[in-house]
Amino acid sequence: MNGGKPGVDRDRREGLLALATALRPELHRYCARLMGSVIDGEDVVQDTFARAFVAPDELCAVPQLRPWLFRIAHNRALDLLRSRATRVAEPIEAALEIVDDSKADAVETLMRKEAIETAVSRFAELPVAQRSVIILKDVLDEPLAEIAALLGISVDAVKAHLSRGRARLREINARTDPFPDARIASANVVRYINLFNQRDWDGLRALLAEDVRLQQSMHPPRSGAADVGMFFTIYAKSEGLWLKPAWVEGREVIAVFEHRAAPKPTHFMWLEWREGRISFIRDYRYVGYVADDARLVLASDVRSSGHGTKL
Repeated sequence: MNGGKPGVDRDRREGLLALATALRPELHRYCARLMGSVIDGEDVVQDTFARAFVAPDELCAVPQLRPWLFRIAHNRALDLLRSRATRVAEPIEAALEIVDDSKADAVETLMRKEAIETAVSRFAELPVAQRSVIILKDVLDEPLAEIAALLGISVDAVKAHLSRGRARLREINARTDPFPDARIASANVVRYINLFNQRDWDGLRALLAEDVRLQQSMHPPRSGAADVGMFFTIYAKSEGLWLKPAWVEGREVIAVFEHRAAPKPTHFMWLEWREGRISFIRDYRYVGYVADDARLVLASDVRSSGHGTKL
């Protein structure tokens, strides 16, 4: 495959890698809603890239990169959903409910707006087929024929799932409280945030367990206190960053703001603790799109900088 024109193949491969990276936010919008979690959605995206580019030279043989990546991500997400026993069976009668093509454009626009504004976690209440079709059509604006090709079903089946899914999503949105209540931050997280906001990097390194691990999307993982300690050296170069305790999807996280008065965070991180020491850090600094879809609630804790604000 590389015979005669290695430079051309290398340029094409690098171009495809750059294009694939540019597709990450769109892939995440799909995977997060399919999984019902911005965190799980990014795990699927990360796994998709690991699987897709294990042999970069094979990229040159990929006819259409975007549908190829979406198919890998879709199949990986379904594997995870099945393994967690969360997949809901699609009623057979749904195939009889075909969406009316004669509906006005204004109604279609309203449907799309509702889907886009729906919290990521609520999509998990839909059967998987309805979930996939709603996301692809109403969130990503994919043509019906391309949705059918990706899911391996007919266009009429796509229309059926779309009709049933939209109706269910309206019911879900009508009965679901839009935001969870603010919670109180844990002592460990408050300690971490206060040390960070005071720029006490040595104090933060002292919190690391010897076998601590660090994971950042698009970067190789780090392990061990010495290597992970470099994490704070990198953050020390970014002046003005301000941390606040927060919650997302029932998980205590740390919201990272560009400066103390910034209206919304650029990203977030979450920590795991063992006997008062940090054993794991998951940082989303390089994939800010994860925070864009997150329903993040600042913790209410007078000992820290959080004010209970809902973002």
